Amino acid sequence: MDNNLNWSVVRALFVAVLVISIATLGVAAVVGGTWVVWLRGAAVAAASVWLIALTGQAAGGKRAAYVRIRFVSIAAPIGIVLILLAPDSGYPMWMKAEQGVVGVLVAAVALIVNRRAVREAYPKGGKLR
Repeated sequence: MDNNLNWSVVRALFVAVLVISIATLGVAAVVGGTWVVWLRGAAVAAASVWLIALTGQAAGGKRAAYVRIRFVSIAAPIGIVLILLAPDSGYPMWMKAEQGVVGVLVAAVALIVNRRAVREAYPKGGKLR
């Protein structure tokens, strides 16, 4: 498996999350989003920028960046499912739909970065392959 291909796909998925998050903030500006919408939208956009930067580091062989991406790509979809299921989360349906799309994109990252070939390329305490 081509490790560079994996990281270009991961980067594209995180860029898509960033674009969707910025669009969400635009929708919030038009429809008058609550503070919860603004906070979540801004946090997801900021996290996307950070994850894009981490992707570059992981592609360059930094195990710590890879481990962070693995953790976030597993934890974030779980948190998003909780938001989607919560009856009184404060998020309007349009934002729950947006978060569902973001959750699918980040779950796709989890599938990519947790493949055996990718995990083996970042061994614990060993040299990168």
